Amino acid sequence: MSAVVTLKKGEGRTLKAGGMWVYDNEIASVAGSFADGDIVIIRDYDGYPMGRGFINRNSRIRIRLLTRNVDQEIDEAFIRMRVKAAWDYRKKTVDTGSCRIVFGEADFLPGIVIDKFSDVLVVESLALGIDRLKSVILKMLAEVLREDGIQIRGIYERSDAKVREQEGMERFRGFIGEPFDTNVLIEENGVKYMVDVENGQKTGFFLDQKYNRQAIRRLCAGARVLDCFTHTGAFALNAAQAGAAEVLGVDASGTGVEQARLNAKLNGLEDKASFLCRDVFELLPELEAAGEQFDLVILDPPAFTKSRSSVRNAAKGYREINRRGMKLVKDGGFLATCSCSHFMTYELFTQTLQQAARDAHRRLRQIEFRTQAPDHPILWAADESYYLKFYIFQVCCER
Repeated sequence: MSAVVTLKKGEGRTLKAGGMWVYDNEIASVAGSFADGDIVIIRDYDGYPMGRGFINRNSRIRIRLLTRNVDQEIDEAFIRMRVKAAWDYRKKTVDTGSCRIVFGEADFLPGIVIDKFSDVLVVESLALGIDRLKSVILKMLAEVLREDGIQIRGIYERSDAKVREQEGMERFRGFIGEPFDTNVLIEENGVKYMVDVENGQKTGFFLDQKYNRQAIRRLCAGARVLDCFTHTGAFALNAAQAGAAEVLGVDASGTGVEQARLNAKLNGLEDKASFLCRDVFELLPELEAAGEQFDLVILDPPAFTKSRSSVRNAAKGYREINRRGMKLVKDGGFLATCSCSHFMTYELFTQTLQQAARDAHRRLRQIEFRTQAPDHPILWAADESYYLKFYIFQVCCER
């Protein structure tokens, strides 16, 4: 029999609104024996059934919900149902050549991410309970993909994020099953990339910007483009392939810049797209002092904050980088800018951009606002699933 967790009166508001988490301070009592990672039954203070999820006393997120049906068995059939639903959703909403197939809580499999790069899967497991189910999830997913004629040749695990330690787990990186070549060729928006799933950032490539990269292409014909925080060159190469006259990609990572140069050659774009290994915060003032101007500036920085406590300092960073970026845009040119931090809310990011425009003496005309690609679905009431904010503006000098 599963242990039964009873919530305090008035607690569980996130869960009741459609969310997936129960925090440690929301629990009144636990009846029955259990080990961390076990599946438990959740009941409201008055005994009303709330669902089943896995518990972990090492984490402030004490329970992560798997189902709202307290009678549901968490077995292979249940896991197969979840992964098939996730895959069917991707087939209807995105290009599945390379995509995120499982996005944790937003696919009702909390704490696990699975990316598909061509015929390779990369898995990131961040919670103890889901880690116990990982092998079954991967088995069922490979089976579902085979039914659509997709044969997975290898699986690599990138469970090396620090957050695992907060769950009482060790970090891990390595093959699941037989070793294979971890440099994987993919194609997105007609651009080819070599993805290093072993050593690249996160799972090797940022799939969440897929359609945002596509959105900037129409602004690029004949343009001079600056792509800041280029990583492995994705925005830069979309711009070059879309007809930009000249593209400069900048990143502080020497490994990333080398990969970007390799990707440029892969697409025959090395004459249009060049890459520089520099700190963007140091380079932009130098470009401004030299009188450089661009038709399109792209700002795709890493998350400047991963906690609420550092949001204020992060806002300063976003304001500074956007102020500098706006001043490098020609009058009537364009700015594509984003934040990938969940804690940098839409409201705060928008306010920060308004402040940057005021400080730069620029006026912004919004072309569009976008979020992450649909294979990273936003589950309402699960705020953690909404993190990417992406604006495209026309930048005008004050008149």
